[in-house]
Amino acid sequence: MIKKQRNKLGKKDSQLVIRINGEERDEFVSLCEDLDTSAARELRKFIRRFVAEHKAVS
Repeated sequence: MIKKQRNKLGKKDSQLVIRINGEERDEFVSLCEDLDTSAARELRKFIRRFVAEHKAVS
């Protein structure tokens, strides 16, 4: 039951499109691969942390 609830809360149903320098993107993706993670996972972690930090301030 807990697993089902977690899946609903963590469902990825939206996209965010950004434009960045190709070299920066390639370096970021390469570093993520070296660290055995994905660029998407790291960006989601950043967004969650950013929102949590700034939500506490507001």
